[in-house]
Amino acid sequence: QVQLVESGGGLVRPGGSLILSCALSGSIYGLDGMAWYRQAPGKQRELGAARTTGGAETFADSVKGRFRISKDGARGPLYLQMTNVNADNTAVYYCQAWEKRGTYWGKGTQVTVAS
Repeated sequence: QVQLVESGGGLVRPGGSLILSCALSGSIYGLDGMAWYRQAPGKQRELGAARTTGGAETFADSVKGRFRISKDGARGPLYLQMTNVNADNTAVYYCQAWEKRGTYWGKGTQVTVAS
Protein backbone atom coordinates (compact mmCIF):
# COMPACT_ATOMS: atom_id res chain seq x y z
CA GLN A 1 0.00 0.00 0.00
CA VAL A 2 1.40 3.34 -1.05
CA GLN A 3 1.33 6.13 1.50
CA LEU A 4 2.15 9.79 1.11
CA VAL A 5 2.51 11.87 4.25
CA GLU A 6 2.88 15.62 4.07
CA SER A 7 4.45 17.79 6.73
CA GLY A 8 5.76 21.29 7.24
CA GLY A 9 2.57 23.29 6.97
CA GLY A 10 1.66 26.04 9.37
CA LEU A 11 1.21 29.75 9.77
CA VAL A 12 3.59 32.01 7.86
CA ARG A 13 3.66 35.76 7.44
CA PRO A 14 3.29 37.41 4.05
CA GLY A 15 6.68 37.57 2.40
CA GLY A 16 7.94 34.67 4.46
CA SER A 17 9.12 31.19 3.51
CA LEU A 18 8.09 27.65 4.24
CA ILE A 19 9.25 24.19 3.21
CA LEU A 20 6.78 21.35 2.79
CA SER A 21 7.87 17.72 2.77
CA CYS A 22 6.17 14.62 1.44
CA ALA A 23 7.36 11.19 2.54
CA LEU A 24 6.64 8.26 0.24
CA SER A 25 6.35 4.71 1.53
CA GLY A 26 5.00 1.39 0.36
CA SER A 27 5.31 -0.62 -2.79
CA ILE A 28 5.55 1.63 -5.77
CA TYR A 29 7.13 0.56 -9.01
CA GLY A 30 8.09 2.70 -11.89
CA LEU A 31 7.38 6.03 -10.25
CA ASP A 32 6.73 8.51 -13.02
CA GLY A 33 6.54 11.69 -11.01
CA MET A 34 5.31 13.58 -7.99
CA ALA A 35 3.52 16.83 -7.50
CA TRP A 36 2.13 19.35 -5.08
CA TYR A 37 -1.49 20.33 -5.46
CA ARG A 38 -3.32 22.92 -3.39
CA GLN A 39 -6.90 23.61 -2.54
CA ALA A 40 -7.85 27.01 -1.25
CA PRO A 41 -11.09 27.54 0.66
CA GLY A 42 -14.06 27.38 -1.67
CA LYS A 43 -11.92 26.52 -4.67
CA GLN A 44 -11.06 23.42 -6.64
CA ARG A 45 -7.84 21.56 -6.13
CA GLU A 46 -5.20 22.77 -8.57
CA LEU A 47 -1.65 21.95 -9.49
CA GLY A 48 1.04 23.97 -7.77
CA ALA A 49 4.19 22.24 -8.98
CA ALA A 50 5.15 18.89 -10.45
CA ARG A 51 8.34 17.02 -11.13
CA THR A 52 8.77 13.92 -13.26
CA THR A 53 11.37 11.31 -12.48
CA GLY A 54 13.17 12.55 -15.56
CA GLY A 55 13.52 15.95 -13.96
CA ALA A 56 10.95 17.91 -15.94
CA GLU A 57 9.23 20.51 -13.80
CA THR A 58 5.92 22.32 -14.13
CA PHE A 59 4.71 25.25 -12.06
CA ALA A 60 1.49 27.16 -11.79
CA ASP A 61 1.99 30.62 -13.24
CA SER A 62 1.21 32.21 -9.90
CA VAL A 63 4.13 30.51 -8.15
CA LYS A 64 6.82 30.59 -10.84
CA GLY A 65 9.98 32.11 -9.50
CA ARG A 66 8.79 31.84 -5.90
CA PHE A 67 8.29 28.10 -5.35
CA ARG A 68 10.80 25.35 -5.97
CA ILE A 69 10.13 21.62 -6.15
CA SER A 70 12.81 19.07 -5.42
CA LYS A 71 13.23 15.42 -4.53
CA ASP A 72 15.82 13.69 -2.40
CA GLY A 73 16.69 10.64 -4.50
CA ALA A 74 14.46 7.95 -5.93
CA ARG A 75 12.70 7.11 -2.67
CA GLY A 76 13.45 10.26 -0.72
CA PRO A 77 11.02 12.97 0.24
CA LEU A 78 9.50 15.44 -2.16
CA TYR A 79 9.90 19.06 -1.12
CA LEU A 80 8.17 22.30 -1.93
CA GLN A 81 10.17 25.39 -1.04
CA MET A 82 7.82 28.33 -0.82
CA THR A 83 9.26 31.84 -0.74
CA ASN A 84 7.75 35.31 -0.73
CA VAL A 85 4.37 33.83 0.09
CA ASN A 86 1.16 35.81 -0.03
CA ALA A 87 -2.42 35.37 1.12
CA ASP A 88 -3.32 33.63 -2.14
CA ASN A 89 -1.02 30.80 -1.12
CA THR A 90 -3.27 29.91 1.80
CA ALA A 91 -4.51 26.41 1.08
CA VAL A 92 -4.30 22.77 1.97
CA TYR A 93 -1.33 21.37 0.10
CA TYR A 94 -1.54 17.80 -1.12
CA CYS A 95 1.24 15.55 -2.30
CA GLN A 96 0.58 13.36 -5.31
CA ALA A 97 2.56 10.52 -6.86
CA TRP A 98 1.78 8.74 -10.08
CA GLU A 99 2.90 5.58 -11.78
CA LYS A 100 1.49 3.25 -14.40
CA ARG A 101 -0.70 1.47 -11.87
CA GLY A 102 -2.34 4.61 -10.58
CA THR A 103 -2.23 7.91 -8.78
CA TYR A 104 -1.81 8.35 -5.04
CA TRP A 105 -2.60 11.22 -2.71
CA GLY A 106 -1.62 12.32 0.73
CA LYS A 107 -4.06 13.76 3.23
CA GLY A 108 -2.69 17.26 2.97
CA THR A 109 -1.06 19.88 5.15
CA GLN A 110 -2.53 23.30 5.87
CA VAL A 111 -0.60 26.43 4.96
CA THR A 112 -1.97 29.72 6.20
CA VAL A 113 -0.45 33.02 5.18
CA ALA A 114 -1.44 35.79 7.56
CA SER A 115 0.09 38.56 9.56
